Amino acid sequence: MTVIRPELLSGQTVVIAGDEGGQLTAALTALGATVVHDRSGTDAQALVYDARPAFGTGGEEGLRVALDAAWQAVSEVANAALIPAEAPAKIVLVGPRPDSGAFAEAARAGLENLARTLSVEWARYGITTVMVAPGVGSDEAQLAELVCFLVCRAGEYLTGCRLELGAVRQSEP
Repeated sequence: MTVIRPELLSGQTVVIAGDEGGQLTAALTALGATVVHDRSGTDAQALVYDARPAFGTGGEEGLRVALDAAWQAVSEVANAALIPAEAPAKIVLVGPRPDSGAFAEAARAGLENLARTLSVEWARYGITTVMVAPGVGSDEAQLAELVCFLVCRAGEYLTGCRLELGAVRQSEP
């Protein structure tokens, strides 16, 4: 069940990178966002980078590729659209699931560090940055809904944080 109202993202342009399955693209579009994959010369108000396809099955190479691709997408979109616009903007970084392979937690930590650093460095431009860490039990619908919330105006209140999706905490006896 979704709590996000239809057309919430009408009038917003979102650059998406790494969304191979198109599920994040579909969710953003369903809420009225214009989704583009071109990282240059756009009037975007947000970037969503999904590291899961680049990370693949993990390992050192998956870690390197995912983090390099994250910085490339962020720097291209920020320099082409977000910073020059001089308006509030959002960057959402989606990490791999913890069971995605060796170095999954390192990739998640690297994306979290990028989000925290950019939230301080780019606050002067009105750019907020967060990292979403999908859990083993979270599904694509939950992930898409959280990403859509973060891209909407209400999501501007969150910056420099890692949001754990589907994390189950065990209570102490």
